[in-house]
Amino acid sequence: MNTLVFDIETIPDTDLGRRLYGVEDLTDEDVGKIMFFKQRQARGTEFLPVYQHRVVAISAVLSTLDDLHVFTLGDESAPEKEIVQRFFDGVARYSPELVSWNGQGFDLPVLHYRALLHGINAERYWETGDSDREFRYNNYLSRFHWRHLDLMDVLSGFNPGARASLDNTATLLGLPGKLGMSGDKVWEKYLAGELTAIRNYCETDVLNTFLIYLRFQLIRGVLDETRYERELRRLETKLRRSTSPHLTEFVEAWRPVPNGGDE
Repeated sequence: MNTLVFDIETIPDTDLGRRLYGVEDLTDEDVGKIMFFKQRQARGTEFLPVYQHRVVAISAVLSTLDDLHVFTLGDESAPEKEIVQRFFDGVARYSPELVSWNGQGFDLPVLHYRALLHGINAERYWETGDSDREFRYNNYLSRFHWRHLDLMDVLSGFNPGARASLDNTATLLGLPGKLGMSGDKVWEKYLAGELTAIRNYCETDVLNTFLIYLRFQLIRGVLDETRYERELRRLETKLRRSTSPHLTEFVEAWRPVPNGGDE
């Protein structure tokens, strides 16, 4: 099966914020401040509800039998509708196993609401067996099916108290992790016009997720040691051939921990 490891980056949906709070004349930055303030008042956190997020980047590692691709959907000028449509078009084209880190809790619900907003066709993604019997007992929507594998959910045994962050799990495995960027800086970078930095960060997050996924496939027995090492080499070769500085930085910072954790 094709595998699509994905990650999204989001900012406040300030158009929605203007409608919610009647502040049509304010700048995006000021509307964002109001949205964060209202959420902090209501919930004690500035992390907005999923329906208040707007997608600015979706990055992926697409692993097929013949090749491996690391990419971000659309160019920097692509509107949100195009980015989200491209994601669901990819699902329709490849019918991949989707792999994420907290995709069940955040990425996919955000994409659901944005698809709803833009009227995006995602027929293959929403398939539950009516048109394709293979999806009846293994589809993208059920938390306990494996057509979408949320690594954070599965590795924690679906126990919220046992969850670890992507960055900490990457550190455990000797992976590069966040490399100086984090999700709470995305809005700041966006306001500064640094969309390239956001897209690069999203790609490094998805690379960390992909490497954790390979390790998980090893402990599941889906990959044996030989195939696991082959997949690592395939990714390393792809990254070393890249001319993108953030991918070069990632591969140079990559220090895999040997099996058993022994140095």
